[in-house]
Amino acid sequence: MSVLVSALLLLLACAGAGVVFTRSPRRQVMAMAVNGLVLAVLFMVLQAPDVAFAEIAVGAVAVPLLFLVVLASMRMDRAPRDADRL
Repeated sequence: MSVLVSALLLLLACAGAGVVFTRSPRRQVMAMAVNGLVLAVLFMVLQAPDVAFAEIAVGAVAVPLLFLVVLASMRMDRAPRDADRL
């Protein structure tokens, strides 16, 4: 069990590093969802299924979905207009 927890903690550190070092906002959101899933698996291994289910619902689904909605509404790929420049 200790080896499994250690492996999951290492995977969690890699997933967190993926969130931090990814440049694209959409990829950051996906990496954040993966981080939430890894964290939920860690909670299941640590025998906390209620916390794991809450992490799946919030950390892996709800928050990334909200971030994707915000990113979709921002239109970041559009070039600035000439009137907006100083």
